[in-house]
Amino acid sequence: MNIRALQAFRLVVSEGSVAGAARAMHISQPAVSRLVALLEAEFRLTLFRRSRQRLVLTDEGRAFLREASRILANLDELPRIAGEIRASRGQRLRLVTMPRISLSIVSPAVARFAAQHPDHHVSVDLRTRRDLELWIAGREYDLGIGNVPVHRDTVQGIPLVRARLGVLLPAGHRLAGRRKLRLEDIAGERLIGQMPGLLLRRQVDELFGAIGLVPDYALETSSSQISCQMVACGAGLTVIDRLSISDALADSTRLVALEPARWVSFGLILPSGAGLDGLTAQFADCLKAELAARHEKGWVAPARGGDYDLT
Repeated sequence: MNIRALQAFRLVVSEGSVAGAARAMHISQPAVSRLVALLEAEFRLTLFRRSRQRLVLTDEGRAFLREASRILANLDELPRIAGEIRASRGQRLRLVTMPRISLSIVSPAVARFAAQHPDHHVSVDLRTRRDLELWIAGREYDLGIGNVPVHRDTVQGIPLVRARLGVLLPAGHRLAGRRKLRLEDIAGERLIGQMPGLLLRRQVDELFGAIGLVPDYALETSSSQISCQMVACGAGLTVIDRLSISDALADSTRLVALEPARWVSFGLILPSGAGLDGLTAQFADCLKAELAARHEKGWVAPARGGDYDLT
C-alpha cells in the first residue's frame, strides 16, 4: 500500500480539489491525480466521480476515507510516540470497544485505570462487533471489549458478564408500569431499531423471528446510544440489554424485562494465543471492578463460563 497515495486521497477531500492537494503536498496536479489513480487501481475502487468539473466522493470513497483517515491519523502520531519512547514516558494501551457499552462500562473502567496509572497513555476506539474482531486479529489494538462468544478463529473471547434484554420505554408510556413484557406486546408499537447488519439488530430480529413475527421499525440508527436517547425523547421504544443503557436516562425511561428471559454476554477479545499480561491484565482488573459495581439481581450477572465472580 502506497502511503503517499493515501495522503493524496485524504488531501483531495480535505482541500476540496486536486489543485489544493497539490499545493499541500508541494507536487504537481498530475502527480496527485496519478497517486489517486494508483490507489483506485490497487484496491479496485472508484473513489471519486466528476460532477461539473469537480471531484465528488462516491459511496465507496466515503467508506474508504473513514479507514484511510484512521490509518493516517495513527501515522501522524508516530513522531509523538517515538518521542515518548525516547523519554521513557510510560506505556501505551490501545483499546477498542463496541459503541453499545462504551459509555456505561468502558469509560468508567478507563477512568479507573487512568487514576491508577497516570503516566500511561490510553487510546479508545469504537468499532462494530465485526470490525472489532477484524482489527484485534490484525493486532491493531491490545484489547477489545464486546459481545462474546467470538466468531473468528483468529481471536479469542474471555466471557465476563451477561446482561438481560429488556424493552426500553419512555417513562410515561402506557406499558412502562409493567414488570415484564413479551415481544408480542410490543409488536404493534413504534419500534426503534439498529441498522440492518448490526449485531443488536440481528439479535432482536432473531427473537421476533422465533415467534413468527417480523418487526416493523419506524426509526433506525447505527448507534444504540442514539436509540436510547430517542426513547428518552418519546420517539418510540427499543429492545436493548441492561448494560448498554446510560444511567443518565434513568428518570426519563423505564426498562421492562423481556419474558421469557433473554441474555447477551460481554467480555474481553484478544488475538488467538495471546494472554492477559502487563497493561491488558491491569485494565481487565479495572473492568471487572466496574462490572462488579454494576451487578444487579435479575439484570446483570457473571457470564456462564466466566473467569471471576461479580458478587
